[in-house]
Formats: sequence, structure tokens, C-alpha cells
Amino acid sequence: MRVLGIEGTAWCASAALYDAEADSVLIESDPYEPDSGGIHPREAAEHMSEAIPGVVDAVLTAAEDEHGPDAIDAVAFSKGPGLGPCLRTVGTAARSLAGALDVPLAGVNHMVAHLEIGRHQSGFENPVCLNASGANAHLLGYHDGRYRVLGETMDAGVGNAIDKFTRHVGWDHPGGPKVEAAARRYAEEHSGDLLDLPYVVKGMDFSFSGISSAANDAYDDGVPVEKICFSLQEHVFAMLTEVSERALSLTGADEIVLGGGVAQNDRLREMLASMCAERGARFHAPEPRFLRDNAGMIAVLGAKMARAGDTVPIPESAIDPNFRPDQVPVTWRSGESVARGRGPGSDADGTDADRRGAEATVEFVSEADGAGGRRVIKRRVPKTYRHPELDRTLRRDRTVAEARLTSEARRAGVPTPLVHDADVQRATLTLQHVGDRDLAAAVDEGTVHARSVGRHLARLHAAGIVHGDPTTRNARVGVRAAPQESAAATEDDRTALIDFGLAYHTGHVEDHAMDLHVFEGSVRATATDPEPLIEAFEAGYAAVGDEGVLDRLRDVEGRGRYR
Repeated sequence: MRVLGIEGTAWCASAALYDAEADSVLIESDPYEPDSGGIHPREAAEHMSEAIPGVVDAVLTAAEDEHGPDAIDAVAFSKGPGLGPCLRTVGTAARSLAGALDVPLAGVNHMVAHLEIGRHQSGFENPVCLNASGANAHLLGYHDGRYRVLGETMDAGVGNAIDKFTRHVGWDHPGGPKVEAAARRYAEEHSGDLLDLPYVVKGMDFSFSGISSAANDAYDDGVPVEKICFSLQEHVFAMLTEVSERALSLTGADEIVLGGGVAQNDRLREMLASMCAERGARFHAPEPRFLRDNAGMIAVLGAKMARAGDTVPIPESAIDPNFRPDQVPVTWRSGESVARGRGPGSDADGTDADRRGAEATVEFVSEADGAGGRRVIKRRVPKTYRHPELDRTLRRDRTVAEARLTSEARRAGVPTPLVHDADVQRATLTLQHVGDRDLAAAVDEGTVHARSVGRHLARLHAAGIVHGDPTTRNARVGVRAAPQESAAATEDDRTALIDFGLAYHTGHVEDHAMDLHVFEGSVRATATDPEPLIEAFEAGYAAVGDEGVLDRLRDVEGRGRYR
């Protein structure tokens, strides 16, 4: 099968020929380069209409010269997401070609294509995928016939966040390579002193708006631009690497692929490779020509879709500027969910074997008095991918937060472990052992526990506490009441919350709603039938908490990219 792919979601007009038998890809591209500032939609659309005929003709001519007049078996095009005027130009060209050549037409999701080209080249079966591009930043994993969003930016895409700073200082588009070069110079010429910038991780979601504004303010205050670029990269890419590790820990996956234009950045690739090496996970980043916007990935995924019969009649081939990756039925592959990587001793098997989570190693030890109880020694291990100063700060602050807020949550009526000891210097906690497994290991039978988690979070929020990372990994089930309490034990007493390292004090409804969003995201990404669990969770929250938080949750859900 040979497929002609056409890409034009925003700035790059591109066409490609994918020969499945030879597994070869020919790409012709003509990028739009604005005179100043960022991408201007009208100018981008004008460029697309002028450039698409040329790149398509070049690829089509090469295909026919080598394979004859029947060279093309299918046409694939980027259906979305992207700028509407650009997508319409691409869609029109694709329909015309498919009609003239009398071949099937496949409408490809641009972000899923970024994932699939990495999976195709790496040979990985069930990777977590980090897409880091201009307008996007999210984590995807295959589950129950679709690619689920494990985590995503709640405001700007990673490239846009960096470009916001470069526009502020007057640099031309694209800004990313200029930031990378300035950061490299600063690292080589100085000791790598780090500017303190916002670092916002909420479960596997994250936010860039605050860090962009802080970088702009630093520039206005006279901080050298090279230092800001260095610090911006260190913070932004550490956030992306951390949430990627959290996704590996939640799902139990041991493979990760990187996609998107920002994935060309050497520092981001270095961080992810370092993290994966420490975890014993495999990492793959495609060659640069498949990272920037390109038609090669559209043609490769289009071939998989066409082979599976996943094509679209020309009259029904409308573009979708808001086409989210989790809307795409995955017809071209099957296999186990990314969330089924749970074997004995794995991060997500839910048992009490000593193991390494996303942030820490966890060791289970027997009580010294021989009474049969157990304690948990939790050590936040240094992350070599992070700047040492940033790493020390995060490990210290999270250890302090977990010790303090675990105890405060317990006083607020939420079952949590007792904190026996806290060694802030070594970022180590000794905690009471609670429960017999994580909710992640029993999520498909966890309706009762999900309801309890909802009530627990409502009690936390009433006390002015946000958990910050209430995933199914951080809810322990099978909690046994003490003998003197067993007669009065309730359903809620059987489920406990752990890992308050990202917790903080706030009474703001927005932060409370984000807690709910994080839990529901972890359920949707891992449960076979998530809706009953989510309904039970929200019912539990409503029974104890503020209905206004549930109203705000609907608003938070709508902030994901292209909602």
C-alpha cells in the first residue's frame, strides 16, 4: 500500500508518500515564516493555499515516476485539530485528489499521528505518549479502543508558552530554538544558577500560564535573557518529565514515546531519557523530520487506517478544528490497555511489595515490637533529570507538605496514615501502613471506594485542604479498623488517602474542582467502565461537600485543549 498524506494544520504545508511495503517515507514541506510575532491565521491560510499544490505535485510526480500512474492507493489528510482556514485548504486538496484518483480517503487526527509515528518507529506495543507541540501538551495512552488523555495542559500549549516569552522580548517565530540556544550558552558560560519560577503540577495535569508571565516579569526587571531561557526550560521540561513519570507509575507501562515540534529540543529529550533509564523504561523519540508538523506521520497513520477499512466518503470528510485525540476510535490496532501493565512488583500492581513510585521508593517493614503491624518508609529519591537546586527544593517542600497535611487531613476526619517520623534533610517519611492495595489495582470493582474518595475530598476541602494528586494510586482500599473502632467502622473507614506531597491549603473552588478533575482523569484512563465509578464519586462528594465545586468541575473539564 502506498498512501499520499497531506498536512496543513497551522504553519507547515506538507505532502508525503508512504510506501508500506518498503516502510519508506518521502516528505516535501513548505513552512510558513511570519515576518514578525507568532502565526497570523490569515497569513497562514494564504500560505497554505499557495504552497499545498506545489508540495502535493512534487510528491505525486515522484510517486508516478517510480511506480506508474496507479502509484497511490489512498489519500490521507490532517482532519484536525488546527486552524480552520488552513485545514479547509488541506481538506479540499485531499478530496480532489481522492476523487480524481478514485482511491479511499482517510481523515487523520494530527495529535494521534504524532503518537503513532513514534509507536511505528519504535516498535513499542503500549507506550505512554507525551505530545509536546506548539498548541498542545498532553499525555496519551491506549485504553479500551481509544487513546485516553492521561494528563494535559490546563491552559497554554508548551510551545505557545515559550513563544509568549520570546514575543515579549521581540524574537521572531519560532521562538523555541532561540530559547534552546540561549539556555545552552548560559549553561556553558555560567554555573547554571536557576531563577525561581512557578512549577505547577496537579496529578498528571499541569499549567504554563503562570511561568510565562513570571518569565516576562523577570525580563522587565532586568534579569539576563539567557538566564531566563535556561530557567524556563529547566522548569517547563521538568514538569513534562515529572507528569510522564507519573503516567508510567499510574499505568504500570514501561515504554514512552515523544512527539510534537517541541520534542526536537535536546534538553527535553535528555530529561526524558534520563528518567526512563532510572526507571528501567524504554524511551523513543522519532527523527526530527517526524517531530515538526509533517505529512509523513499523516501518511503512515492513514495507511494503517485504510488497511483497517477506516476511511470516509468524500461528502462526509469535513474538517474538525477541535478534533481531540480521545475522540478517535482506534480501528487499526488492538491489544491490552496501557493500564494493564501490572505484574508482581510493578509500580501499578497494587500489592505491598517494595516498589518505586513516580516520586519515591516505598519500603514495607514490620513493627519493631513484633506485633505483626507494618510501617512504610517512603524516600523521595533525587531526580537526576532535574536541576539540582530545583530537585532539592521540590523534595524538601513535598516531604514537609506530606508530613503536615497528612496529619491535618486525619484531624479533619479523613482516614490517612499516621506519620511516625519525618526526616526532611533526607526527604524520608515513616508512615503507618494502611490498606491492602491501591484503588488502581481494584478500580473495576471500586464503586464503593470511589464514593468514599468523593466524601473524603469533600471533607478535605471543607477544612481548606487540597490533596493535589488524588489518583487511584493514592487511594488505599481494604483498610482495617483498629479493634476498639471496628464496631463503629463505616464504609468510608475502609478507604484511605495517601501521598499528600502536592497538597496545600486553599479555600478556592477552582483548586477544589481540580482535585476532582485529577481523580476522574485517573479513573477514565484506567477503568474498563469508568462512568459508574465517576457517578459514585460525584455522588459521594455531593453528599458531604459544596455543589458549587461540582459546577466548577464542569468548567474545568471544558478547558482541555479543543474542548
